[in-house]
Amino acid sequence: MLSLRSFTRSAPRAFSRSFSVAARPTTTRLSTALQRPSLLQKPVTRYQYPAFSTAGILREPAGEVDIELNGKLEEELTHEKASDELDESNAAVQAFFESSPWKVKDVAGEQEIVLSRKFGNENIRVTFTVSDLQNLPEEEFDDLAESEYEQSVNRGQPGEPVATRPEDRIAPSDREFDDEPVPGFPARVNISIEKPGNGALLIQTTAQDGLFEIHEVSHFAKADLAEAETAEKDWLRQSLYSGPSYANLDEELQALFDRYLEERGFNAELANIIPEYITVKEQKEYTRWLETVKKFVSA
Repeated sequence: MLSLRSFTRSAPRAFSRSFSVAARPTTTRLSTALQRPSLLQKPVTRYQYPAFSTAGILREPAGEVDIELNGKLEEELTHEKASDELDESNAAVQAFFESSPWKVKDVAGEQEIVLSRKFGNENIRVTFTVSDLQNLPEEEFDDLAESEYEQSVNRGQPGEPVATRPEDRIAPSDREFDDEPVPGFPARVNISIEKPGNGALLIQTTAQDGLFEIHEVSHFAKADLAEAETAEKDWLRQSLYSGPSYANLDEELQALFDRYLEERGFNAELANIIPEYITVKEQKEYTRWLETVKKFVSA
């Protein structure tokens, strides 16, 4: 069956064809009559219909999990904002840098932190990243968690009877170290020391438990290679001789490099504050991530 629109469009053509066969008059009067339509005859009109679009009506349905996911993100976000676990660490980080010569570059949404300072005619730049905490091997993370748990068990809860504390789970030799800090995680710290007209040293270290452990000392005639902020510069830097294996250096030379860094502010306090800074930064970025993902899911 023809649709209304098809029928309307084909009617004039059918109507004209029917008259083309009959319009072969034998007399002039018949021809004239055909040229003058009767007043009772209704002219065939072509109706125009407004354009119709479903674009504003039909809409892709939201996923069935969206509401549940959005609720879970909100729950996690509320928990993180209400948590005060890192308040002490955050206060310690702020207090340290307020009284130190280091300038901090910490951009929201980026995982790298940059410290800088002047020392004589030297420009010192320090970089470390949140990814070191995120990429911590599972066995090392478990060791840290277990150490923290053991210390909390030994301390017990305020007002808790001594007889109910599960101290027997821990070896007696370990109980002597209840007041020691929980071991920190290793944070990679790259140190570049630039002198005008003399290139730069790149000293690659790990900061952990109040110490900077040096892994490699390299010199570059072009100071920008020490930072290698582009893939091209990083490739060029890797093609250059980076120096001998640091562990094979003379012990006295290694000790002098340790003193060289310490004189420039790389002391136990900074080695402790860097992993703590990473932990605080990671928490902030995680909260920011929850906010942005929740906003996307609920849009």
